[in-house]
Amino acid sequence: MSDLSLAQAQSIVTQALTKAAQEHAGRPICVAVCDERGLLLAFARMDGAPARSVRISQGKAYSAARMGVTTQAVLERLHREKIEIGYFCDPDITALPGGSPLKSGAGRLLGAVGVSGLTSAEDQAMTDAMAAALAAA
Repeated sequence: MSDLSLAQAQSIVTQALTKAAQEHAGRPICVAVCDERGLLLAFARMDGAPARSVRISQGKAYSAARMGVTTQAVLERLHREKIEIGYFCDPDITALPGGSPLKSGAGRLLGAVGVSGLTSAEDQAMTDAMAAALAAA
């Protein structure tokens, strides 16, 4: 797999929406998928999802792509190293859990997925599951 295709990105969005409906009692989410540069490829906002979740989900996907790690890992690094988010010199980076890099089975960064609307832990678990499924495919 060389690049994340639009079809793959849309499939990831659909998986997230299905997961929210089936496993999270239909609690509304926003889900964003971006390429390895952090540029948006696919996005969806469930009916009733808070407006703030639009930008948050996109920020989580962007951050995971740019950093190459989960946004949970970014948050842990900030705490561990006692640094501020501004350290990265990118005002669009967020450390809110719920963003995961999407990698090929060989470990190459293809893009990232971000979810907002559940708890931070649930957002992160959902994106981690989607990233693992893509890597295994």
